[in-house]
Amino acid sequence: MTKIYESAVLTQASLLSAAWDLTSFLQNAKFQVQFWGGLLLMLLGAVGLVWGGVLLIKKLMANPQSAGQQQGWGTIALLILVGGALSTGGWSLIWTVGSGGQQTITDLGGGTVIAQSADPFNGFLSGPPK
Repeated sequence: MTKIYESAVLTQASLLSAAWDLTSFLQNAKFQVQFWGGLLLMLLGAVGLVWGGVLLIKKLMANPQSAGQQQGWGTIALLILVGGALSTGGWSLIWTVGSGGQQTITDLGGGTVIAQSADPFNGFLSGPPK
């Protein structure tokens, strides 16, 4: 006779808690938008990198008479640089640049700019001193 031993272990720790409040919804939405936005930026960076390479080859192979119809060297260089940066950095690159701008705005609004109020026209309209 064969004996079969069965054991049932219920673990609830493996289940995630499903929070249906507004805060959880907004946090999840923020994460998802950042994820999708980062992927979109990486895709656009790859497109810019490829298009910059195509324009570079076209410019190098162009007839000198059609030079006025070609993109400038600065545009091509920026397409390649920004496209490469976005395709590898994505959301983290944009976040870093934005954080630097936020720090500048905080510094400007936090009292680091000192303005001295002086009235250069004191007594200008009142006439000569008596």
